[in-house]
Amino acid sequence: MTSTGKNKRPAEPHAADRHDLIRVHGARENNLKDVSVELPKRRLTVFTGVSGSGKSSLVFDTIAAESQRMINETYSAFLQGFMPTLARPEVDVLDGLTTAITVDQQRMGSDPRSTVGTATDANAMLRILFSRLGKPYIGPPSAFSFNTASVTASGGMTVDRGADRTKTEKVTFSRTGGMCTHCEGRGTVSDIDLTQLYDDSKSLSEDPFTIPTYTGGGWTVRVITESGFFDPDKPIRKYTKKERHDFLYREPTKVKINGINLTYEGLIPKLQKSMLNKDREAMQPHIRAFVDRAVTFATCPECDGTRLTAEARSSKIGKVSIADACAMEIRDLAEWVRGLDEPSVAPLLTALRHTLDSFVEIGLGYLSLDRASGTLSGGEAQRVKMIRHLGSSLTDVTYVFDEPTIGLHPHDIQRMNNLLLRLRDKGNTVLVVEHKPEAIAIADHVVDLGPGAGTEGGTVCYEGTVEGLRASDTVTGRHLDDRVSLKQTVREPTGKLPIRGATANNLRNVGVDIPLGVLTVVTGVAGSGKSSLVHGSIPAEEGVVAVDQTPIRGSRRSNPATYTGLLDPIRKAFAKANGVKPALFSANSEGACPTCNGAGVLFTDLGMMAGVSTTCEDCEGKRFQASVLEYRFGGRDISEVLAMPVSEAERFFGEGEARTPAAHRIIERLADVGLGYLTLGQPLTTLSGGERQRLKLATHMGDKGGVYVLDEPTTGLHLADVQQLLGLLDRLVDSGKTVIVIEHHQAVMAHADWIIDLGPGAGHDGGRIVFEGTPADLVASRSTLTGEHLAEYVGA
Repeated sequence: MTSTGKNKRPAEPHAADRHDLIRVHGARENNLKDVSVELPKRRLTVFTGVSGSGKSSLVFDTIAAESQRMINETYSAFLQGFMPTLARPEVDVLDGLTTAITVDQQRMGSDPRSTVGTATDANAMLRILFSRLGKPYIGPPSAFSFNTASVTASGGMTVDRGADRTKTEKVTFSRTGGMCTHCEGRGTVSDIDLTQLYDDSKSLSEDPFTIPTYTGGGWTVRVITESGFFDPDKPIRKYTKKERHDFLYREPTKVKINGINLTYEGLIPKLQKSMLNKDREAMQPHIRAFVDRAVTFATCPECDGTRLTAEARSSKIGKVSIADACAMEIRDLAEWVRGLDEPSVAPLLTALRHTLDSFVEIGLGYLSLDRASGTLSGGEAQRVKMIRHLGSSLTDVTYVFDEPTIGLHPHDIQRMNNLLLRLRDKGNTVLVVEHKPEAIAIADHVVDLGPGAGTEGGTVCYEGTVEGLRASDTVTGRHLDDRVSLKQTVREPTGKLPIRGATANNLRNVGVDIPLGVLTVVTGVAGSGKSSLVHGSIPAEEGVVAVDQTPIRGSRRSNPATYTGLLDPIRKAFAKANGVKPALFSANSEGACPTCNGAGVLFTDLGMMAGVSTTCEDCEGKRFQASVLEYRFGGRDISEVLAMPVSEAERFFGEGEARTPAAHRIIERLADVGLGYLTLGQPLTTLSGGERQRLKLATHMGDKGGVYVLDEPTTGLHLADVQQLLGLLDRLVDSGKTVIVIEHHQAVMAHADWIIDLGPGAGHDGGRIVFEGTPADLVASRSTLTGEHLAEYVGA
């Protein structure tokens, strides 16, 4: 007897379909306190919480890191030896993971030969295209590469024919490259201003050098003075042609001084090696100031900044060379490629069109392929990295994004939201760390971490829908609908800073007066010319203090105390109180624990497996020798002081027997920028992007300059912290400073005294001033995209 449809039992779900959650139990990475969450797969989950609450620790350092580690383990031990070794995160259970693709805000390398084109494979495809279709034909794809030099070599090669028979054959080898030999593919050449190196009216015996570390009695200067090549009492400007060449350019030559064999080298090559070839950001401040003063960069006269040889520029498709193609805005280049119809390279054209269209779709059509990747903002770099994933056929992948709306105008955020939803709708799990309410609004699932930052955070305060978050009593829930209202009265400027004829990048002969003594916000869609106007056009002699988004460089030995210079007054205070040397109170100097060399941990390298770090047993992770920890100041030893949060240190150094005004001033600035929860000795490598920028701002707040330029200071800031930032900007202005902020956040715009809006679009559609005036006037006129979004924000 057959059963009817009525009494059929519903089919059990297939065993494979039950794994629809990513389960995390007992996560303890960084400040996480045994966090357990269950995240739905194939949904968009947004992680919220104040800066430093543990969002990145959960998403990047736990979920994404474990996924990457497990994928690496599928390779052979031989291959793993070439990969970065990853330790298993501090977590009890991680279940249901899928392949994770991380798209973070790390800036792209600052190598001068790295461009938008080389970073996205667009250049590689263009080079093949020109090697196939370019007229005249000049060679293979390498002939169009500014990273490949032309090489020709010849010589004898011995061939073994066996049975004691050998024969020498002549061999020639050649490779055609496209690198301009004059600038070595950089597009710019550096020139050294000799007047910044020495005073040529003085002789060597009169200490003529103005180079840092080139002091009178030092070995560096003694080698020059006592080399025997010069009369030490003869003014440098009276040197003969040969003496001048020896002084500036002589090849390394052995010399004997006081019986010691030393090497003498001309001043220019010596400086090139010791200072000029180093990464500018990694230099000490006084060395960096010297390099900025002494070195000028100019467009290479041979290749006119294109980085390519004349041959590479001579081969054209139609009337367009590869240099012309790379200089076009990408949206124009996409149109040009769409017009090419050549069946012999059809698959290549299809792939190139797709890549270029992805740029336009993601809002980066205003860039050009020859733009140096080191000049991209954090938000632009993140979106460039997204390009290779947009058309991917992969599904059931976990995409992890770190504040993808950074650097985006409110007008562009909707476009980014659509992209995130599209990735989800293809069957992927999308995890997003985000602060912007517009981006939180599209979440299927929200995880709110907190309640505070640092040791005050690391727990899950809320998990559920956006509506549930709104109704919850968490910090994020309470501030989700915060709106800063327009100011009733704005400050009157005390003067003006005129900018005339600004033409940097896409600016179109812009003239504008920036008011002094007030808070000015420069805004406009991404790529409209804001940074070009502010960073490229404000005269340097105005005492400008620029706090941009370039990352802080520092090892795990660097911390807020070393970075801000706070450790110096602390060491001196300890030394004075105990009658010993200040160097004892540095974990990088004499006071360091000899077992771990002041690192606090011991590293064991296990080859292709993850290295293990164990707390040093001798100093118990305190980093100092036991004898140093016996010295006290205000009842604390140096390791206890470095373990203090900023808020506690502010009280400690501000009153009582430990009162130290020099240290207290720096600590106050750290508290002012909202970093009260950081400990003084926390490694810089553990700080988030927003924390690093605010740390940088704190160090510059003591500078003498009268004009402060801040580049998107709300980056990485929670809604609740924006109010504190506005208070800080007000205090700076009220103390007599001029504050200029490049910003997209409507709260900062609404709080401004004056707004300069650039646009109307990006790239060649921008570069013009479309509005200047008060925020109230901008809202009233609604004449620009910014005006429309600001009016909507304040509810006008």
